Formats: sequence, C-alpha cells, structure tokens
Amino acid sequence: MASKYFDHGKLERNVSLLGIAALLTVAIGGLVEIAPLFWIDNTIEKVEGVRPYTPLELAGRNIYMREGCYNCHSQMIRPFRDETERYGHYSLAAESMYDHPFQWGSKRTGPDLARVGGRYSDEWHVQHLKDPRAVVPESIMPGYAFLSERPLKAGDMSKHLTALSRVGVPYDAAAIAAANDDLKAQADPNADAEALKKRYPKAQVRDFDGDPGQLTEMDALVAYLQMLGTLVDVDAAGAQEEPQ
Repeated sequence: MASKYFDHGKLERNVSLLGIAALLTVAIGGLVEIAPLFWIDNTIEKVEGVRPYTPLELAGRNIYMREGCYNCHSQMIRPFRDETERYGHYSLAAESMYDHPFQWGSKRTGPDLARVGGRYSDEWHVQHLKDPRAVVPESIMPGYAFLSERPLKAGDMSKHLTALSRVGVPYDAAAIAAANDDLKAQADPNADAEALKKRYPKAQVRDFDGDPGQLTEMDALVAYLQMLGTLVDVDAAGAQEEPQ
C-alpha cells in the first residue's frame, strides 16, 4: 500500500533508484556507528594485567597460526551460560587488544582455548600435541610430534617486536633490545629471568617441552597456550567491561 507521502511502488519497481536508496540508508547507518569513534580516546577500555606477549609466547603464537590451529579452535568465549560453564568467564575485548591478528574465530571443531592456560600441565599439552588420542580418545586432531624435534628458529625477534610497536603494541626500547635473549631465557629454568619478569608480569619461566637440553617449537607453542587467559582477574574486570 502506497504511503501518503511516498510512492513505494515506484521505488520498488526501479532497480537503480532502489539501489541508490539502499546505499544511502547503509551509508547513514554506518556513519552513525563510526563517527562517534573519532571523538573517543580508546575504543577498548584497558584492563589491569593485560600485557604484550613475551618473545617466546609470540613465537609460539606464530607457530599456532602457521599450523592452522585457528581453523578448529576459537579464542572467544561468548556471554552465554553454556559457554561460560564449559570454558570460564566470557572473553573481554581488552584481552585481545595486542593481538595482530586476533584469534576470536567462529568455528569449533575443538574446544575454545581462550582460557586454556593453566588448565592442564605442560606434560599434558606435550602429549596432546604429539598424540592427541593418547589423552583425548575421541579427538580428531592431527598429531604435531615434529614440534618437539624441531629447533625453534624464530628469527630476529627484535624486528618482530619493532614491527608490532609501530601498530600500537607497547614494546619499549628495552624490551625490543632484549627480545632474543628473553626468548631463550623464558625456556631456561637456570637463566636469570628477573628482568624478563619485570617486563612481562606473570611470565612463566621454565622448560616447557620436557627437554631442557634444547629450545624447540614445542617449547614456544606450549608457552603460548599456557598463558592464554591467565593475565586478567576476570571476575573483577568483567564487572567493568563489555564482553567481546
């Protein structure tokens, strides 16, 4: 039925006119949503405890992405009861503020990993990565035993941290200069890691793969998995910030 003020029939029969009207509607809606962002200092409220990745964790994250782990595992717990009861407190936007790219994901062939850190031992992770069905009989995940045999060749982590600092990740000059040493120190239980721990609060320093004689890709990946979801007191922070 035609409106008193506008002939809808004419609009609906004219493809060009309908396209222009749709474009204008979308443009106005987008402007209303985007324009306010230019007048606020930060779109993500910072939460106490969030820090950039250590060089070793960052190297592990690179391996995680290289092996396509994000294709089966998301890292975003939605604010629904079935998810929070299984995986823990819903994810906060600030927890991913230093991720480039973020690992939220939408597909879960395997469980969400947003809060997997500390849930299992290093030994469990190593065995799970080597032979998933040894610890989860119903798992369809492929094995990654080669990670424990492949020496970690992360490249010059100082350059990696420099690149991330240019897009807003707060690595300072000291962290960038010490990046390669920090990477080795975090997986060496005998190393002096006090400076590392000051730069990266809650950094876990130990041999991760069960073989202290060499630094492997398994060390890096387990270090990354073991820190996921461990930096923030979510019960305190969740009351102040919106979920992702």
